[in-house]
Amino acid sequence: MGSTVLNVMSSLPPAAPSLVARAREGETEAREELAQEAGRSAYVFALQLTGRPELARDVAQDSLVRLFRQLDRFDDGRPLAPWLFTIVRNQVRDQARREKVRRHGSLDEWLEQGHERAASPETDPAALAERADLAGRIWRAVSGLSEAQREIVILRDYHDLSYHQIATVLSIPEGTVMSRLHAARIRLREALRDER
Repeated sequence: MGSTVLNVMSSLPPAAPSLVARAREGETEAREELAQEAGRSAYVFALQLTGRPELARDVAQDSLVRLFRQLDRFDDGRPLAPWLFTIVRNQVRDQARREKVRRHGSLDEWLEQGHERAASPETDPAALAERADLAGRIWRAVSGLSEAQREIVILRDYHDLSYHQIATVLSIPEGTVMSRLHAARIRLREALRDER
């Protein structure tokens, strides 16, 4: 199994609320920009949750359709990412219910099929190999967490959402977010220590 991992943080631009307002007013450029930015973030999050590129593309597309249908209900005073990630998470769960199966394949398998991770600014092959190995070990450890812990780690460490935003996406209290994240990080440390 390859040690390369999709190590991508996706976030919508800070101007997303004004972009949403312009898109809501029917501005074509704003709608296209919102679709590109939200689509990229939706795909990355869906891929991190499912580990399946084809499914992630379907989920991202369905999520964008839902986002644009509900655009009038978005509160411009709030960040767009938690709202989008809630939609994506719900779409992933709906798809899983429809399929009545657990995950198939892994992100490492997808990468072994020829997909590359984002380019690194480093050029030292040894440093790149060491970094890729560490990223692979971390992702395997993250993949071994329970679904509840994995979602929180992905939202916090890969998408940089605040505790409050994660609580909103997952519909749980902030205290639960903090305790699950704490427990997940303990498990990650143990898994990484055991893998040495």
